Formats: sequence, structure tokens, C-alpha cells
Amino acid sequence: MKRFYFYYIFFFFISPSSLFAQEQKTLPNGLTNSEKALITNFEFRNSQITPPPSTPVRTMAEWEEVEYIVVSWDDGFKNILRQIVDAAVKECKVLIVTRSQSSVSSYLSSNGVDTTNVRFLNANSDTIWMRDYAGNTIYSNDIESRGLTDWIYNRPRPNDDVVPTAYANLLNIPIYVTDSGTNDLVNTGGNFMTDGLGNGFSSDLVLNENEQGNPYGVSVKDEDQIDDIMFNYMGIDNYIKMRKLIYDQISHIDMHMKLLDEETILVSRYPDGVADGPRINQNINYILNNFSSHFGTPYKIEWIDAPPGPNGDYPDNGGFYRTYSNSIIINKTILIPTYREQYDAPAIAKYKEMMPGYTIVGIDVDNANENLISLVGAIHCITHSIGVEDPLWIVHQPVEQAITSIPISAMIKHNSGVSNASVFWKAEGDTTFNELAMSGNGDTWTTDITIPGSVDKINYYISAEANSGKQLNRPIVAPEGFWTVDTSTLSAEEWAQNNITGPYPNPTKENISFRLNTIDGPIEISIINVLGQELFKQEIENANGEIELALKQNWNGTLFVKFKGHFGEVTKKIIKL
Repeated sequence: MKRFYFYYIFFFFISPSSLFAQEQKTLPNGLTNSEKALITNFEFRNSQITPPPSTPVRTMAEWEEVEYIVVSWDDGFKNILRQIVDAAVKECKVLIVTRSQSSVSSYLSSNGVDTTNVRFLNANSDTIWMRDYAGNTIYSNDIESRGLTDWIYNRPRPNDDVVPTAYANLLNIPIYVTDSGTNDLVNTGGNFMTDGLGNGFSSDLVLNENEQGNPYGVSVKDEDQIDDIMFNYMGIDNYIKMRKLIYDQISHIDMHMKLLDEETILVSRYPDGVADGPRINQNINYILNNFSSHFGTPYKIEWIDAPPGPNGDYPDNGGFYRTYSNSIIINKTILIPTYREQYDAPAIAKYKEMMPGYTIVGIDVDNANENLISLVGAIHCITHSIGVEDPLWIVHQPVEQAITSIPISAMIKHNSGVSNASVFWKAEGDTTFNELAMSGNGDTWTTDITIPGSVDKINYYISAEANSGKQLNRPIVAPEGFWTVDTSTLSAEEWAQNNITGPYPNPTKENISFRLNTIDGPIEISIINVLGQELFKQEIENANGEIELALKQNWNGTLFVKFKGHFGEVTKKIIKL
């Protein structure tokens, strides 16, 4: 159970100041001056040990299947919350934390919101900032039992801090809390994102909040110890931390960036030299120069312009931290913050380009009546998701270019096993998809699409069915949304570059793997360090398939793997930890 839960219930019955705090919920995302004075005397830890899960876990990505969206009701922002609920109930259930169920339900119904999928948690909360204090969905052994992991919230807001335990109990979901012993980790939901495959991102705020002299009274932890906690409780084995931004008062990365899929990061862009633009560029270059996606490819960076205020003001000259990246993906719908039409229209168009097939819903967070952005937060900040109990998990690296055939490979998992999978494809412009069965080997499902002559682009998606009968597409919006392959003429080296996928995992502590897809041998493979020294060389006759390379313990830092064959030469970068 979350720390001091019964203590807080008792406390709120006897404390007038706490009762007032419950009524006055419009607190900023950051700390108020009075809260800053409370921190050092506030009890953030629990004396009751709360151990991590007993089996390996992974944290779900935001684009995976969602069962619930959770919000905390605040009458000061009821119009924004109404729009969120209205859009979300078409995709999933909505859990609303409030002590005023009847009035909230009446307000939603009278404003045309279907409350069939709405559920209420009768509990106190201090603020609207659900993202920061809610629990994160985890799954044991990738797709098995569902749980929640909850960190210590870095605010002296006791009601907020126990909300995750309250809704975990309501929904009968196990919860694991990092609030005791040497696992007493302070962290914040707005400062975390993951690809669902063990890669996590934060600003270095997470280091500051757990270091020597931290104001929370938690045990002193270095980066390795923080990484161990994140691995044990959440399955994060590659935790990337970037420098805090200068003008972001709360240092939460969701204010300026967002993972859209396993290898794509959406990033807010400022005019040259303005506000946090230079520091954001430095952080993105740090990621690109030191890390790769799960597939071993450089992260794809998509930029979206951050809008100024009505007077052209940005955060470095008094403007609020307005961005479009503070959005949330709810199954087939994406909710994004909006500001003014001249900036909103290009932003919505950009989302539709990046996420074809999704319903994009804009919600104004910058108006006189409900100016949420002035409190340093937007849509992502006031929502959190709970993944489905029974996920059908499909992981696939989209193919972007091909010549004669398109090799398709996906990892597909379900608790009951996977009975079948197919690729649906068509030439761009056609109205009907063709179905092509995939072959399964363990969790890996593969097939090849033979490209018809004189076709420049192929659209495709993957569909899978579990032994239980559950079905799911990836992209989840298919067939309305799909991936597109450029099948126009490529050079031999360009073709090979696209068909040698990997390395994965990257960074790695031990071995590294590549998938050579339809590339045949012979191929010469060598490993070279940054000094140009050749550490390893091997020739393989039959290259088609997957190859694993063992990396010696003393090969550390940046390494390059070179592939030479009839196609020319292809080089891939790896990071050896």
C-alpha cells in the first residue's frame, strides 16, 4: 500500500488547511513558494518496504493499447477536461478522480458527453497534474500480468501522491512503489518517456532529485543506482538523460519532445537562438551521436514549431512554454494542445502527416477563461493512461525503401500465443489491400512482398490474431493508416543500407545482432574502433538471415561494424557499454 495512506485520510478529516487545499486545486505544475518551504519537513519516504516485481517487467509505450485514461477533476478547467473525456470515451474508459461525482457526471451529460465509459474514483486529490503523480503501466515478461509502478512525487501534495494506490485498488491492479529503503526514487511522469522496449528518456532532473543534499530526504543515489531501480521496477535498461532546459521551469521533457513510435521523436523547434532552441538542439545531437533506436537505427527526428504568445513572446522574454509536443496518444486518437489558429493549423497538419489515420483533436489551453499553459502544463500533463489487461503486442520496424521485394519482420506476442499473422498491402492509389500470410518462428513473424512492376510506392500494415481470438493491427489505426515503402530505383549500397537492419540492442553490454534480410553472401564483416583499428573480421558465405556478433569486454565506446559485399560497403555504428 502507498505510504501513509491511512494517515493522510485521518489528517484530512482534522485539518482545515487541508480541506481548503482540496477545494482550491488550481496549483501550478511547479512548486509554489509555500510548497518550497514545506519540502524539507515533508515525509516523502515510507518505512514499510515495497519491493520491486518478482519477475522481469517492461513499461508500455504510449502508442500501445489503452484501457483507461485517468484525470483529476478541477472545476477551474472543466471545459478542457470535458473535451478530453469526450474524445477519450470513444477510444477507451475514462477514470475521473473527484469527490463530486454527481455534479461532474451531470456537467458531462448536460454537455453531450456519453458517460457510458466513465468511471469515478471517490478520492481527494490536490492538483490536476495527473501525469506527474500517476502510476506507469508495466507487464511481467513483456505481455503477461499487468501492474503499475509509482515513484515518489516530487511535490508536497499528499493526496496526489496516494491517488495511484487508490485507483490500483479500485481496478484490482498490483502496484509497486519506489518509496522505501534504498529504492526510494523521486521521479516525475512528465519527465519520462519510453519506447516500450527498455529505452527510457528523462532530463537530468532525475539525477538532481536523488543526489546528495536533495530536499526530499531520500537516500543518496548515483546514476547507476537510479538505473538499477528503473530496471528492477520498470524494465528500463537504457536510461537516457539529457541536460535540463534553461527556460523550462519544471524540467519535464514532455514540454518539448515526444516519442511517436520506437524510432521517431517529435521535438519542439524555436527560431534560431531563441529560448531553449540551442539547448534542445544540443540534447537531440547528444541522442543522435550516442544512442540508437531498438532497431539499431538513428532516431528519426521530426520538428514542430513552438508557437509564440499573442505578442510574439517566447519563454526567454516572458512568454509561456507553449508547445505542441505535450500531447497524448489514446488508441486511435491524439489529443494536442492548441493556442491560435495561425499556428494550430500547421501543427495539426504536421500530426496528420506523421501519424496518418489517427484522429487529431485540438484542445485550447491558452484562453482567458482556462489558461492551463500559464501554469506550465498542457494536455499530456493532466492525463495518464493505463494499458489493457491483455495486450497483443506487435513491434515492427517499417520498411522505407525496397527494389524487387519488401522483407517484413515483426515481433508479435500474446499471453495465449499467436495463431496467425498477415501483411495487408497494396500499390499506392489502389483501393483494395492484398493479404499475405506471415510465417512464425517463436515470436518472430516474417514474409516478403514481391513488388509488382512499375509501382513506385507500396502501402502496408500488419494484422495478428492471438490463440484467444483477440485481433490487432499495427499501426493500430489500420487500414485507415498504414506504412509506405518507396519502391523507386535505389543504388546497390542504398538498398543494402536499408536491408541490413540493426544493430540491436544498441547500446549493448555484450553481444549485438543484425538482420540481413534478403542480402545474400558472401559478406565480409569487420569491427573497427574510433581510431580505425580493426578489432575483428569474418567472412560469411550465406548472409541471408540474422547474425549475432560477440563483443569483447574491453571493447568500449563507439564502434563501427562494416559489411562488404557485391553491393558495396555499409557501415553501422554501435555503442558498447
